[in-house]
Amino acid sequence: MEKTFEQNVIAIIWDFDKTLISGYMQEPMFKRYGIKGSDFWRELDEIYHKYQSANLRVNRETLYLNHILTCVRQGIFEGLNNDLLFEFGGQLEFYNGIPELFEEIEMVLMDPRFRKYGISVEHYVVSTGLAQIIRGSKIAGYVKEIWGCEYIETPIKSQLIIKEYPGEEPDSLKLISQIGYSIDNTTKTRAIYEINKGVKIHPEIDINSSIAKENRRIPFENMIYIADGPSDVPAFSIVKHYGGRTYAVYPRGNRAAFKQVDQLRKDDRIDAYGEADYSEGTTTNLWIIEQTCQIAEQICRKKEYAIKRSASPPPIHLND
Repeated sequence: MEKTFEQNVIAIIWDFDKTLISGYMQEPMFKRYGIKGSDFWRELDEIYHKYQSANLRVNRETLYLNHILTCVRQGIFEGLNNDLLFEFGGQLEFYNGIPELFEEIEMVLMDPRFRKYGISVEHYVVSTGLAQIIRGSKIAGYVKEIWGCEYIETPIKSQLIIKEYPGEEPDSLKLISQIGYSIDNTTKTRAIYEINKGVKIHPEIDINSSIAKENRRIPFENMIYIADGPSDVPAFSIVKHYGGRTYAVYPRGNRAAFKQVDQLRKDDRIDAYGEADYSEGTTTNLWIIEQTCQIAEQICRKKEYAIKRSASPPPIHLND
């Protein structure tokens, strides 16, 4: 039976905030509007507890999306739209070695043995942050797909009854006004399954489609998941459980963050950890490249074994 996919793609899946950058991607937005990021996140935490006190269940991880919209309506984030979010992405500073590491990995896979079997690498970002900011950043050109939160600027209006809504903004005014898509730390696992099955690349495949392991686009054992900490436990767990590689990063000199990732290792959530420095020769750089090569070698062995099995033994001279 013919296989659906060659399964010769290696997926390196990245968290974003505090993994590829040192802080939160919304910092350029706060700077533009003269808001301290710490004040925004502190206020958000207070709001969450107020909703709890009122017996209203809200998603703590994505509540910030609604609070940004509240700030837009109040004029605090005046004129905020998707074009501005994209622009903010261009202002982000990445950890050392990014995006050079992406190019280094491509060079490693130029090995003739790997090329023989068409082995390639694809980078994915799976983040609870804003996809539009990531699209505007300097790593976007290296990334195959981005999973992140999305805003709608002009919602499609209902045609049930045609009437004007008091205080409605004109359609010509570009402002983010609704949440189009949200992702939290638990639903990151859905994104990983979509990568596994090839959902975004092949829309005819549904996430809930039953697909045999050998017919999925990127097997879990071809995956490397890199993130910064405890909030990524569901994603770490699913990748590691099914044979993928997992790695946590922490800021240099941050003892509390080090303690957290060390606990993840003790709990068998991750394979290894290191400083968030991807420069050539660092532990993190070497680990990612080594795991990529190991997966590539594993693919080669599978291909060679399959070829060997497919060929019957040659005829030999028989002695009477």
